[in-house]
Order: sequence, then C-alpha cells, then structure tokens
Amino acid sequence: MLALHTWTLDSTPLPDVLRITRAAGWDGVELRRVDFARAAEKGQAAEEVLKLVKASGLRVACVGVEMGWIFADDSERRRLLQAFAESCRWAAELGCSTVMSASDRGRGDLARAAVNVREAGDIAAAHRVKLAIEFNSQAEQLNNLDVMRGVVTEAAHPSCGLLLDTYHLGRSGATLSAIDDVALAEIAYVQYSDVPRTGLEPGKALDRLPPGRGSVPFKEIFELLDRKGYRGFMSYEAPNPAAWARPADEVAREALEATRACLPAAR
Repeated sequence: MLALHTWTLDSTPLPDVLRITRAAGWDGVELRRVDFARAAEKGQAAEEVLKLVKASGLRVACVGVEMGWIFADDSERRRLLQAFAESCRWAAELGCSTVMSASDRGRGDLARAAVNVREAGDIAAAHRVKLAIEFNSQAEQLNNLDVMRGVVTEAAHPSCGLLLDTYHLGRSGATLSAIDDVALAEIAYVQYSDVPRTGLEPGKALDRLPPGRGSVPFKEIFELLDRKGYRGFMSYEAPNPAAWARPADEVAREALEATRACLPAAR
C-alpha cells in the first residue's frame, strides 16, 4: 500500500493535498502534526481536520507526533508526552494504526531514551496504535540504523518498532545486508524517497527525489521488504522546494508512477 506524505506537497493547502492524493491514485495519506497546527492557526479545531480527512475517503497511513520527547525530561517531557497522546487519539479516530516520531536532533543518554520510548509505547498501546521511530541521518546522535535499533531493542515494547526511511538509510550509509538483518517484527513503518547522487550538504534534507532519480537501490529494497512479508503502508516523503514550486498534481502523479516502476511485479 502506498501513501503520500503531506510534507511532499508542503506548499499546497491540506484540502487540496487530500483531493490531489486521491485523484492521483495513492492508497492513503500520511498526516503530520503540523497539519493540525496550521489548521489551529486559522482557528480550526482538530475535530474539523479529522472531519475533512474522513470526508476525503483516503485511508490514513500514519499520523506524526511532536518530536523532542526521546531525550526530554521534567516538565518538557510531560508536555511532549501529552502531545504524543493527542496524536495517538487523532490516529485512532481516523482508523489509523500507526503514529511516527522522528528522532531528537541533539545528544542524550541512551538508557534514558529507552525509558521514554517504553512510556511512549504504553501511551500508544492505550490508544491501540503502534509507534514507529525514525532515526535521522542528519541528527547528532540518533543518526543511523544501529543506534536507533539499539534504543528500540532496549525499550522492548510490543507497541514500538522501527521506521525505515530509505532517504536516511541511504544518507547514513546503511547497506542492503544491514537492512536485511532487520526482522519483520522490528519494522513498524516504511517511508521512502531517493537521495541525490551529488551535491549532498551536511544538515540539509530538503533535497529528496522520486525513486530512480538518485542513488537508493529501490528495486532491491522493495524486493527485500516484500520477501520479508512487509504488507504495511510505504509513505512517499519527499520534501523539496523544487517540487513545491511545481503543480502539485504533477508531483503526486509522477511520484506514484516512479514508485510503481520500482515495485516487485507481485505488488
């Protein structure tokens, strides 16, 4: 199942994103917490966003949470976990079984991080959703598969798993064998986009491309996931100012065609 991440069409209003996503033929959409925040800035309650998404007829692949909770403590930790619970509630109301969190950008104690992941897992379980945690290749510490896998393994919570993002896997240098080593039970969610072959800049991550336009071996990765038996959503998350400047319907349609060209024949 293929979903379009709203960040991919960031310059397009959410009602239009939903319409375009459905018209292009995507199976679902991934929502960010910022989609709700932007609506709130316009005086729209979260319930109005939920109603809008439900009316679109699209399945919701995932709902994002506010990042920063992995290393947080004290009052900030409590605030972020309350926001986390709110995102879990939104996901549940939308019939969505997954919430995702990007990793914190700075550094912290990994043992403490595992404790926070375990508590977040309890919150997710209470809402009957699963937490998918993503490492960020441009983060200071939680920037590769091994370190994030270690935190999730230490937390050992049945409602927590890894988010595999081909962009961050590619930029962090993860090999196909390292990805293959991750068991199906560890994978909670998949996001994807291609990595430019040249011109990479440290800290820059708004250069993502459709499959086949860069250096990620998509056919091999998609085949690997298919062989493992992964049948969840794969979400195309490709923020790029060049794409935002183009007609959104063209971006959505071309990305879906590029994705399908890389999928195993059975998919």
